[in-house]
Amino acid sequence: MQLTASATDVNRLAAHGLGLCYGERTIVDGLDLELPGGAVTAIVGPNACGKSTLLRGLVRLLDPAAGAVTLDGADIHRMPARTLAKRMGLLPQQPVTPEAVTVEALVRLGRYPHQRMLSPWSKADQAAVEEALARTGTAELRDRQVDRLSGGQRQRVWIALALAQETDLLLLDEPTTFLDLRHQLDVLDLVADLHAEAGRTVVMVLHDLGQAARYADHLVVLKDGRLAAAGPPAEVLTAELVESVFGVPCRVVPDPETGTPLVVPRARVRTTSLPV
Repeated sequence: MQLTASATDVNRLAAHGLGLCYGERTIVDGLDLELPGGAVTAIVGPNACGKSTLLRGLVRLLDPAAGAVTLDGADIHRMPARTLAKRMGLLPQQPVTPEAVTVEALVRLGRYPHQRMLSPWSKADQAAVEEALARTGTAELRDRQVDRLSGGQRQRVWIALALAQETDLLLLDEPTTFLDLRHQLDVLDLVADLHAEAGRTVVMVLHDLGQAARYADHLVVLKDGRLAAAGPPAEVLTAELVESVFGVPCRVVPDPETGTPLVVPRARVRTTSLPV
């Protein structure tokens, strides 16, 4: 999808010399990166390369050891927490569901950034909840307990919570983890619809390179906490890059359904020993 200049001028997240650490262990090191507004960005890379850590840094859940993160040019660490919560919504990798909470009650928590002390629940608040439930196809689940839903249903409910915040920037940390293929595609189709219909900027961490190439406008590839490549999937996802970053010899061919890059690992040469 080609983005207009106006679409990319807002909701631009950027890292400037960003360093992120856990204790004395550096995970992300000196990262310079700009994520386009009005686009779907997928962050990919090997296990333990810093993908989820980067996402935590981008939403201010992890303080930088070096550098800064900006949103439309403003340092996010200088923004009031409530202001930032109105700008970006987050679906963490493994969200913890409060015990016995219903779907509607959980989604209502997304309105917290818009609440004021002693202010009543408003028609606008309820309208935002209803819109989030409708967009995620979870309205009929509103009275069910979240911890009794299937994995795919729970992911949709958590996305509904993020949508109820009414942010234009949505960050998702491995939204397809632990889901079967059908539910993976359901969640990714939902993300694509939210972007196409509402113009939301989406940043998501994914493991599947084919899904990342199919659903993203912009691809960020990390290796050992550093930027290996960034740009349109058709330009970034090459056989040379996949082997260099993931250690997997492969061919990259057009997806027969979408024409987007599809990674096909090369067949392993099997050796057999014959009995003497």
